[in-house]
Formats: sequence, C-alpha cells, structure tokens
Amino acid sequence: MKDRLKRALAERPKITIERCDRIPAAVLIPLYESGGKNHIVFIKRTELVSTHKGQYSFPGGARDLTDKSFLETALRESNEEIGLRVEDIEILGELDDEITTTSNFVMTPFVGFIPWPYAFTINEWEVDSILTVPLSHLLDDRYLTRGTEELEGNQIPSYSYDYKGHIIWGATARILHKLLTILRSLEVT
Repeated sequence: MKDRLKRALAERPKITIERCDRIPAAVLIPLYESGGKNHIVFIKRTELVSTHKGQYSFPGGARDLTDKSFLETALRESNEEIGLRVEDIEILGELDDEITTTSNFVMTPFVGFIPWPYAFTINEWEVDSILTVPLSHLLDDRYLTRGTEELEGNQIPSYSYDYKGHIIWGATARILHKLLTILRSLEVT
C-alpha cells in the first residue's frame, strides 16, 4: 500500500489555498499496518485547548515562525502532541489544503507511515486520547454520513465518520474523505 499511495499522492495535482487572513497550519495523517490491516491514528483534543475542544483530529497545529515548511510544522506538532519522532515517520505525500469552517485555519495535510506498535507520549494539555481506526471501517459507507456545511457563504460537502460512537467530522473528515477517495481508487483496504 505504501508505495502505491506514495506514487498516487505524487502524481495528483495539489490544491493550494492562499493563506490570506487565515492562520496557516499543518497536520499529519499517521498510518500504520498491524495484523495485515491498515489503520489511521486520530487524536481527541482536550477541553483545555482554545479551538476544536473535544474534537477528533489529526495531530498538528498552527505554523510557528521558526518552522521552515508546513511539513516541519506537521512533524513538530505531532511530536509535541503525541511524541511521534521525526525519524519514525515515513512521509508518503501531501493532500489538498483544507479550510476549517468553525475557526480561522487553513491546513496542509501530510500523509505518513509509522511503525507499530508505537509508544506514544501524550501531551495531556492538548490531547485527551488517541483513537486508532482500521481503514476498512472508514472505507465502509455504512459508517459515513454526508451533508453540507457553510464556508464563506457557500455550501460545501461535509462528512462524518462513526467509529464505535466516536464521531470524526469537520475539516478532519473532509481531509479523511479525500484520502479515502484516493485509497479506493487504489483498491486499498
């Protein structure tokens, strides 16, 4: 799967959104393989953080002035939030930029592969818990709800994914939907 996904991400045109008045940010979509099945790692944000309280997201956050690139932002934030070490992440590629509708961020998502099992170190101020979800579950449309939401006066597609009562929605679900669309085209489960 890794090589096929890496090639697919490299070959597709990337949609970049001008940052303008939005807060630039980056996230990492950590994938891993266990027992012959591929999984995605999500974090549940605490009620202590300033935005997206209690929501499921990918590790990541706002770009610091010292970050040389958006990839560096995603890697730094992943290390700060859940202890993912840069040397343990194989970057497979980048997805389209995504705007949040409930806050003022524009995010650049990166897809990475990590070893498993992994000894996460949770930053308890930012991260309530870690949720790992099999790709096969996320690719099953029985757990997908489609809708629309408003962004800058326009209706855009929205998605939510249910995993055992854990709901993944918002910009995270829109990013996830783009990744799952690519994986479906590769017939990956």
